[in-house]
Amino acid sequence: MLDTPAAEVPTLSLKQQATDPEGFAAAFGGSFQRFGFAIVADHGIDQGLIDRAWRQTEDLFKLPEEEKRGYHQPGGGGARGYTPFKTEIAKGASVVDLKEFWHVGRELPQGHKYADDMAPNVWPSRPEGFRETFLELFAAFDTAGDKLLSAIARYLKLEPNWFDRAVTDGNSVLRLLHYPPIPADAEGVRAGAHEDINLITLLLGAEEAGLELLDKDGRWLAIKPPEGAMVVNVGDMLQRLTNHVLPSTTHRVVNPPPERRGHSRYSMPFFLHPAPDFLIETLPGCISDANPNRYPAPITAHDYLHERLVEIGLIKK
Repeated sequence: MLDTPAAEVPTLSLKQQATDPEGFAAAFGGSFQRFGFAIVADHGIDQGLIDRAWRQTEDLFKLPEEEKRGYHQPGGGGARGYTPFKTEIAKGASVVDLKEFWHVGRELPQGHKYADDMAPNVWPSRPEGFRETFLELFAAFDTAGDKLLSAIARYLKLEPNWFDRAVTDGNSVLRLLHYPPIPADAEGVRAGAHEDINLITLLLGAEEAGLELLDKDGRWLAIKPPEGAMVVNVGDMLQRLTNHVLPSTTHRVVNPPPERRGHSRYSMPFFLHPAPDFLIETLPGCISDANPNRYPAPITAHDYLHERLVEIGLIKK
């Protein structure tokens, strides 16, 4: 088994927010400030929906390679549909990640003002019910994400609804991830050390060992959530917005021990993004003499995302 020491990331109950919003915000924001990560139980996403999503995710990736590649969108930056095995590379890495994935984005009505920046979804003809399941799951993640952003706003001494204007019709992405079985001598790791691009990431499926964060003292620590809990972490957009008060912590997915290498690993991260025209501008309350503004020039969420997708190889220059 992997012998990486466990990170002491607290497990919090989102139910607490209804009765003690300030207490939940303090605990959630404190975990973010210490680790860049938090573990959230009682997140409100129906377990039956999650179970159905896992079954359909497995069925999707069992499709023939040629059929899956028919849903790949070359030049689309992996924004929607299928991205083949060994396509994405962590920033600064020398070998590609050992994974394949599928992206579901927000459905926009025809003529929407963000239609040029947010591609339409790609839906496979099978497994049956895939579109309905993942639109429902996307909406459930959206709801959970709004609650967590409200807690972050409280922690930062902002109005609880401060993020609403940022994420209404935001460019969030639900990623279905498959790490196939790998040989003992596989080059690279399932997901190289990286930081996420977005505001926050909500992750299901981290119970299978492998997810690790890089602590402030330089040690890698394993993240071990209880069954059914969600792992949530800070993305680079939130780090930039808060002038590093909330850190976007480097993390990775390491290869399993030899006895587990013949097994697939699945996970479902929801990358919560602002709307494309949201201006990422340092919050005044996060600037001080001890923490001067690192980002005097603001940038739109769309331009920031494009820069980062180029860096990780999903968009070619």
